Amino acid sequence: MATNTFRLPILLKAKLLLPILFLISACGGSAQDTPAERHRMATNHVKRVAAELSASFLTEIRSLEDWKKHRPEWHRQLMDMLGLNPLPARTPLKARITGVLDRSTYRIEKLVFQSLPGLYVTGNFYVPKNAEAPLPTILYLCGHAPHPIGAKVNYQDRAAWFASHGFACMILDTLEFGEVPGIHHGTHDLNLWHWLSLGYTPAGTEVWNAMRALDYLETRPEVDARRFGVTGISGGGAITWYLAAVDERVQVAAPVCSTFTFGSQAANWRASGQCDCIYFHNTYGWEFPMVAALIAPRPLLIMSGRLDLDFPPDGYHEVFGRAQKIYELYTTGEPDRIREVDADVGHSDTPQFLREAREWMRRWLQHQSMPLGVETNALPREAAEDLACLTQMPSDAINYRIQNQLTGPVTLKKPPSRSVWPKRRKDLLEQLNQKVFRWFPKETIPFETRVSRNSGGWAPKYADYKDVSFQTEMGVRIRAQLLTPKRGIADAPVLLYVKRPGDSIYFMDLDELLPVLGHYSVLILNPRFSEVPISPADHASIEMTSAWTGRTIAAMQVWDILRTVKWLFEEEKFPASALSFYGKGDLGILGLYAALSDGRIQQVILNDPPSSHWQHPALINVLRVTDIPEVAGALAPRRLVSLTPLPEAFNYTRKLYRMQRASAQMVQSGSLPEALEVWRHP
Repeated sequence: MATNTFRLPILLKAKLLLPILFLISACGGSAQDTPAERHRMATNHVKRVAAELSASFLTEIRSLEDWKKHRPEWHRQLMDMLGLNPLPARTPLKARITGVLDRSTYRIEKLVFQSLPGLYVTGNFYVPKNAEAPLPTILYLCGHAPHPIGAKVNYQDRAAWFASHGFACMILDTLEFGEVPGIHHGTHDLNLWHWLSLGYTPAGTEVWNAMRALDYLETRPEVDARRFGVTGISGGGAITWYLAAVDERVQVAAPVCSTFTFGSQAANWRASGQCDCIYFHNTYGWEFPMVAALIAPRPLLIMSGRLDLDFPPDGYHEVFGRAQKIYELYTTGEPDRIREVDADVGHSDTPQFLREAREWMRRWLQHQSMPLGVETNALPREAAEDLACLTQMPSDAINYRIQNQLTGPVTLKKPPSRSVWPKRRKDLLEQLNQKVFRWFPKETIPFETRVSRNSGGWAPKYADYKDVSFQTEMGVRIRAQLLTPKRGIADAPVLLYVKRPGDSIYFMDLDELLPVLGHYSVLILNPRFSEVPISPADHASIEMTSAWTGRTIAAMQVWDILRTVKWLFEEEKFPASALSFYGKGDLGILGLYAALSDGRIQQVILNDPPSSHWQHPALINVLRVTDIPEVAGALAPRRLVSLTPLPEAFNYTRKLYRMQRASAQMVQSGSLPEALEVWRHP
């Protein structure tokens, strides 16, 4: 096939290509190590870490005794990752039946209760007529089916079927699509990245609401609390998993189209298709098969669609295979207490899945083994308005803001006394290591430093210039530009300047650093995900996927900073002279965390820092441990400088510095050279 080619004159081609080639050289050297390639490395590494979790999880369990030994701690960890450790207080439910619909074989009660004071939960309770109580009872958990009267309207046929076949059934609205709606898609849709810092997932609220629903059902004389089953599809399926794993009152579970591994989700890059309630923040480096294992040996039916793009087969097959090994450790005499069913369908609750779930509940809760026939008549459908539990919004509802309080974020009040502070500081560092930076690599890897061909433009007129990249994790490379005084580095202090995305327009931006060159050795660092422009949608996918591995972008950048300090002193053999850190905005805060981990950072220089992790940067669980002003205060007595007026919240930091008798070490300077006191280093 012929191709028409527009032929530029050779000279014009050369003139057009020269700037492109120059920029390629300036931005990082060879074609194998460009900004774009480093970005791909960082993204692929997130996928690889998730895959490694999938490959190794639960493989260490060899016996039932081994499993039972570890199970209590893993149960605690899941509760923690759902934001339910410690559990909220079981306050009075204040349950009310606001109306009843009387039907031929059952009645429908319109129920509202408060799982916490002001946290309203709506649902319908279907109770069979003329059935011998107490009855096996199904808790049906709704998926994401929007309706102003609540998601229960869209799933009412499920509850009606169970009530027509000898089960009591409560169908529970979700937080998002309830009669008093709250937020589910906080990070997915709304850029509420402080949810990561809070350790908050709406799965935690949904699980708590479901637990309180069981509390209520236990009070009903129609209900046999020894025969609870739970089922639901999609988001309702996810909460089915979590509820059954953490609450042993659930005797039988049948989640639909909701089963995954983090490895599969990352490999298929599915963050953009999922609600926040599907996941827990992976503080402890888990994989989803552990949720299934915690249900063992209670009967578990996993139903999935082979064409479901959100929950692909490689994920749900892996969960079933890993969980089955735990089930096999139990000698129950019933080899099929865990079962997998899938079909050539997408993300849907097909007649086959409905029948499988119903047969599963009949078998284990009613001890009936006869298969069900194909139903030809649809059950009666109630008008949406008839199922409504409330006539108006409660004025005291907290549904709209439960995300800001469920996990019990810290409030920095009066600083501890001088005698108590060392213990608090030690505890603070331990909690950060356990709950925020637990994933930090333990193994030592080579830097594999590569020197770029980039000559640095006019930078060598001021300092000796070297442009490098090196490894911070296996397969992750970051860029650094090192400028050292021409007179040598024997006694020159070091400035580590970490760049944010978008800090540079032109590749060589030394204007701010010119007064420093010749007085300091300067290393300009681009941590991962800072070199290539990232759209909001791509940022959301990277951040959510990272959280599946227990990380955030900011946390990975803290590790990059720590590796860079190590590279400076161990690879480049810099003398143990004073090291100052400089970062603008969020990056200055990341420098504080790096300094708490590495005492070789003697000074942190901030520029327009945020006052709280309620704003940014996002670090998993950090607001359950501390907040920025206390972290800054923990730097004392090392020097803390700001180039801009600090937010009022930093008064807490000043009090900690004063308590440590280090007030003179917390200062404001008008510029970077003044902060570094360049005149002291001729």
